[in-house]
Amino acid sequence: MKRIAIMTSGGDAPGMNACIRAAVRAALADEIEILGIRRGFAGLIRDEIRSLERKDVANTIHHGGTMLGTARSSEFMSREGRARAIEVLEKRGIKGLILIGGDGTFRGGTELAEESGVHIIGVPGTIDNDVYGTDYTIGFDSAVDCALKAIDRIRDPAQSHERLFFVEVMGRHSGFIALESGIAGGAEELLIPEVPLSVDELCSHLQRSFQGEKRSAIVVVAETEEPGHSFDVAREVREKLGIDARVVVLGHLQRGGAPTARDRVLASKLGVAAVRALAAGKSGVMVGETNWRLSYTPLQDTWNKQKELNAELLEMRPLLCE
Repeated sequence: MKRIAIMTSGGDAPGMNACIRAAVRAALADEIEILGIRRGFAGLIRDEIRSLERKDVANTIHHGGTMLGTARSSEFMSREGRARAIEVLEKRGIKGLILIGGDGTFRGGTELAEESGVHIIGVPGTIDNDVYGTDYTIGFDSAVDCALKAIDRIRDPAQSHERLFFVEVMGRHSGFIALESGIAGGAEELLIPEVPLSVDELCSHLQRSFQGEKRSAIVVVAETEEPGHSFDVAREVREKLGIDARVVVLGHLQRGGAPTARDRVLASKLGVAAVRALAAGKSGVMVGETNWRLSYTPLQDTWNKQKELNAELLEMRPLLCE
């Protein structure tokens, strides 16, 4: 395989540039031409493609976001749109494609592979960490670090004003970010979709906390499918307990900024592995890291199988969040 391409799709995540950089260097070292596709599947359909050289990825490892850009593409979801994408791939002579993204990206890539015969390798890049087949996704550690720094900062005004704060973090339909940042930040309670907790139960926990020596508290909330729902929870708690409660929604702050060392190393490792997987003739799999070792998971498993939260952290949660 002498010509491959790489693209990022879906939500951006810190560390994507480190992955692109590693893939470019690995490809060129093996005398494989590598092209960069701008703006995900939308850019593929429109032939927004350019050759990548070492100079193009120089001094990019520390930057957040994605140098290739990303976009949603409703056009690619149709067979006609994918047919146009296939025409571009054939015109460009692209035989292998590296997709950095989440399960939505991998679904699109699987359909593209079935209809075109192009070899597809997925790399998990999403702050949500909800992709089956890897312990951590690119961007997750950076997002947790961002959330933790916010929790640490909010602790000061919470204590100074003796207030209850709700800190809402991203994570889509999963509680990975909320669980790790909440435990690391010493939150008094966590609201995550995997462990349902009613407002009455939450109020009972907070009452016990305030009846002791504590005069402030932080509740970390996973956004779930309705970002901003922490405002409703805070209002109900305020009405039931008469406690002054404030809300901080971190939102897309967690997607920006320089990636952590852990994300840079993980992204570099997976970028090289993706190129080598294509060179070895692999296709239809996602490269990940499981128990510190490279793993290869069928792309369909990444969305058909559910990734579970860390059982040990869940067991620790009642002890540490009180």
